[in-house]
Amino acid sequence: MPTVELLFSALPEHVRTARLVAAAVARRAGVDEAVLDEVRLAVGEACSRAVGLYRSSGADRPVRVVLTEEEKKFSIEVGDKSPEAEDRPADAASVPSARGDSPAEHPEPLPDGSPSSSDSSEAEDEGQMGLAVISGLVDDVEVFSGEYGDVIRMSWPLNPAALS
Repeated sequence: MPTVELLFSALPEHVRTARLVAAAVARRAGVDEAVLDEVRLAVGEACSRAVGLYRSSGADRPVRVVLTEEEKKFSIEVGDKSPEAEDRPADAASVPSARGDSPAEHPEPLPDGSPSSSDSSEAEDEGQMGLAVISGLVDDVEVFSGEYGDVIRMSWPLNPAALS
């Protein structure tokens, strides 16, 4: 069960709020103080990616952030239910694993140079860069397609001293 669920309009100015909430909840959950900057940065990247995808597709839905305190770890999921995610089966995420296990499929441009889909390739490139940054910041990252579209799940161990 989520500790905190945050929904915010896909506007860049709300990303900072999501970062602050994530850091505060992570601190309360017992994430080591030395890791809190990584939590803030990773959440900022994931939320910025979701905002960018929504804005490029014209979607008018909230970005969903779920922060969950478990027995030995703290996890954060950032979901972006963009129109592209709705068109795919739930088990066929178009984003690669953050570890690069499967490359994303990018549509080829049309002969006139325009993108072959309604999404610009620039937004996709920024999304891929965000995933690369997140995978550099967080050891435990998973990217999958779920009920709420494409989801980035990140988790950190809880400080053993805080657990006792």
